Amino acid sequence: MRSPAEPARWRKSSYSNGDGGDCIEVDDANPGRVRDSKDPDGPVLTFTPEALQAFVRAAAAGEFGAV
Repeated sequence: MRSPAEPARWRKSSYSNGDGGDCIEVDDANPGRVRDSKDPDGPVLTFTPEALQAFVRAAAAGEFGAV
């Protein structure tokens, strides 16, 4: 895994209600990096920015069904 180019700047979605639910945080300093907001010391997943954007668009469109 490659190291990030910049120190991480984690941001949770503005749609998150802060209840500790199923949220991810994105690294604004290094596009494409995400982590589980409940486990900030856990693993960080790295995608190309384009792949992450495509996933977010598909999820927002309901392409993965209800959970």
